[in-house]
Amino acid sequence: MKHIAIIMGGYSSEYKISLTSGNVVYQNLDANKYKGYRIHISKEKWVFVNDQEQEIPVDRADFSITVNGNTIRFDAVFNAIHGTPGEDGLMQAYFELLGIPQTSCDYYQAALTFNKRDLLSVLKPYGIKTATSYYLNKGDAFTPEQIIERVGLPCFVKPNKSGSSFGISKVKTAHELPEAIEIAYKEDNEIIIESFLDGTEVSVGVINYKGVITVLPITEIVSENDFFDYEAKYLGKSQEITPARISPEMTAKVGAIAKKAYEVLKMKGFSRSEFILVNDEPHMLEMNTIPGLTNESLIPQQAREAGISLPELFSNAIDLALA
Repeated sequence: MKHIAIIMGGYSSEYKISLTSGNVVYQNLDANKYKGYRIHISKEKWVFVNDQEQEIPVDRADFSITVNGNTIRFDAVFNAIHGTPGEDGLMQAYFELLGIPQTSCDYYQAALTFNKRDLLSVLKPYGIKTATSYYLNKGDAFTPEQIIERVGLPCFVKPNKSGSSFGISKVKTAHELPEAIEIAYKEDNEIIIESFLDGTEVSVGVINYKGVITVLPITEIVSENDFFDYEAKYLGKSQEITPARISPEMTAKVGAIAKKAYEVLKMKGFSRSEFILVNDEPHMLEMNTIPGLTNESLIPQQAREAGISLPELFSNAIDLALA
């Protein structure tokens, strides 16, 4: 029986969503193969939370816990932390130093994909199209006219490193731009302002399934809001249609691009890339390496459509980490 630590929580606005993902993983672990432990990671403390909701501290020197006098060391870690420190490379580097296998990509890939503008610039030479963008760091002087001249209106203002659409605004007039920039700076000290791409939004899951890099059935996002924001993602303000209502040719094309990005970056574990299809050309927005794993989340939806149950999906991730 392998001891598996499921890390959840984190230091970002996505703390609560991550706890939901982590609990879904915990509930769907194959009990014949694994004993799961819920490890809550927060700025204040790292603790094992048992089924009675009691907290036992984690020894950060070797990532072990002591329960009733017995020290438990983990065979592998299932990473379910969205945002920092689980999705930006910090936990990945820590576990690599400790020699503990974990289910997500390596630390460099995590840091790179978490930084939207660095990710897109690395993928550009491979012919992967993106929106026109303008970068700002906190403290940079700017005029709305300069930015609009480059990206046009409407445009999107996003924190460079944040998830679940926290801090993102759709800007329709020059007058709204400074406030949108302030909102984005609340999440990150770097921001990315992108031209509006008018097209169909799709989300493409790519995983290594039993040793084969596999593109999952694609999801089309139809948001009731201006874009696929927090409400649309988690509060039911969107339609998520799997498989997407796009042609077989486009399905193959966008799937091939998502798979190419996964391979080029030497990814491991889960990835979910967002694209907007404009005039039959997929434009990449971002890649998530710790995508949501709640029952409503896109990767579980896509896996179900592919005939992969949650216990199979999670067992596969752990088996690959252990291998």
